[in-house]
Amino acid sequence: MMPGKIVVIAVITAMLIVGLAFGCAVSKSPAPPEPAGRPSPAIDVAVVVAGLDTPWAVEFAPDGRIFITERPGRVRIVKDGQLLEEPWFTIDIARGGESGLLGLALDPRFEQNGFVYLAYTYRDPDGNLENRLVRLRDDPSADKGELDIVLVDGVVGASNHDGGRVRFGSDNKLYWTTGDAQDSELSQDLTSLNGKILRLNSDGTIPADNPFPGSLVYSYGHRNPQGLAWQPSTGRLYATEHGPSGFQGSGQDEVNYIEAGNNYGWPTITGDGTQTGLTSPVIHSGTSETWAPSGATFVVGGVCDGSLLFVGLRGQTLYRLTLDPKHPDKVVVFERLLADEFGRLRDVTQGPDGAIYILTSNRDGRGRPADDDDKLLRLVVR
Repeated sequence: MMPGKIVVIAVITAMLIVGLAFGCAVSKSPAPPEPAGRPSPAIDVAVVVAGLDTPWAVEFAPDGRIFITERPGRVRIVKDGQLLEEPWFTIDIARGGESGLLGLALDPRFEQNGFVYLAYTYRDPDGNLENRLVRLRDDPSADKGELDIVLVDGVVGASNHDGGRVRFGSDNKLYWTTGDAQDSELSQDLTSLNGKILRLNSDGTIPADNPFPGSLVYSYGHRNPQGLAWQPSTGRLYATEHGPSGFQGSGQDEVNYIEAGNNYGWPTITGDGTQTGLTSPVIHSGTSETWAPSGATFVVGGVCDGSLLFVGLRGQTLYRLTLDPKHPDKVVVFERLLADEFGRLRDVTQGPDGAIYILTSNRDGRGRPADDDDKLLRLVVR
């Protein structure tokens, strides 16, 4: 049995489309206060699964199964409204701080090939922390996965700043965010895969149209990016990134508009800082607020069609922003939702039913877990 009591509540089957009926107010970074006088939206929250152990990523399969990674090294399955007791896959990881089993992605052709992609931290034979990206193959008859191939290996790891988000883009290429492994100089080093957003083919090869020939690097100058989301109407890529902490500063967590080959400045600039050749964020949290942003997704359908949602760990909030359709780096709406209601929030995605699904992260050593944490939540906002 898994640590903690496992509680499963059947997923509500009504097909409800998420909508946030908010007004608009032009904003600039850092994130402004929310405009006064606007009523708070009504949000219905249901617990889909409770008793998870530090979940990190969630994905929906075309057959209705829900895949969830747990940082201790397990991939769990929710099938027909029930959390399966036996993990779909278990892997040896190095866990400590923020490391462990992290990102998860299902192949766009999952129904045909059954491919699942995982990113995780491990120790090499000399005891050094490294990060690896692998491809697995699903056996749906047994609800089990098996290792297929290692795609990328030897990315420097650390107890913190391992990035870890794995997503397929609107171009059907595979993207993987890597952190600076607590060595900020690696982010500016194009010979290193740390502090980058990487782009690769699903077999691990380098796309011919990557911005740096022969390199997996798509963008660089990142500290610890943990969210990736593509705007459906344009295919534009946005990423969330943890800002400095400790001796390096405070706050200034970011949302960035990612373009191929761009340098996003870490550690040279943060927040509103500018320098020729470096790209500043679309919006950041300022120095008086910390989001610790992780997963991100764009909403499709409903009155909130096109809005970007991302979740915060230390911020313990679901954030919503809307972008100016003519200016990809300009925010016109910024909202804070569910603040301090469910603790630390790790991932967010929109399900096939149109609802929003969120993973909590209260058992990560930094939260205050309830007896039934962690949870997968289903949100309908009206």
